[in-house]
Amino acid sequence: MTSARRRMREAAIRLFAEKGSTQVSMSELAQAAGVARGTAHNNLESTDAFFREIASELADEMNDRITISSEGVSDPTRRLALAIRFYIRRAHEEPDWGRFLLRFAISEQALQAFWLGQPVQDLANGQQSGAFHFRPDQIPSAISFIAGSVLGAILLVLDGHRTWRDAGQDAVEFVLRAIGVPGEAAREQAISDLPPLRELPSPPTRSRKGDVAAA
Repeated sequence: MTSARRRMREAAIRLFAEKGSTQVSMSELAQAAGVARGTAHNNLESTDAFFREIASELADEMNDRITISSEGVSDPTRRLALAIRFYIRRAHEEPDWGRFLLRFAISEQALQAFWLGQPVQDLANGQQSGAFHFRPDQIPSAISFIAGSVLGAILLVLDGHRTWRDAGQDAVEFVLRAIGVPGEAAREQAISDLPPLRELPSPPTRSRKGDVAAA
């Protein structure tokens, strides 16, 4: 990703979140990113298309980062607890990212992939193993409940009502208890150590001829 495109991506996330709408002009985006309007036009088809691209990338990236950050953890209860807290801590560390989720994660189809990655599989595994207590047909409702809990916690953090740590712990405890995890066990998962959210490996650098550059 070029430097100009990276700046436009960061500016677009901020503008979309601030406006609560995808109606951002190319001129607005160029000014916010600190690039020439011609650069924006040359790099982007339209701001609407850029929104869809960003939404899809954000969902895929977060799902992938949660997956690699949970490597070696097989317990679905632990995995679900980590995922919830990863979201809330990242929103605290990257407020524009968090506000983008609050604005669009429920209404925009491209962002609904946030809730269709690891959490679905962890819920299914937990239900099958008896760790969670609900019917298999209730998984969509469970996902909806978790999404609402996460977004509500993010709102509390960004509005300054709760720290990310307290909001994350409460969300985990309430969610786990709601799906059948005993209270003491739910609390233990809520307050356990939270590892770093790992970055994704950078793609290989390519030369102008398309060959992978030597390291």
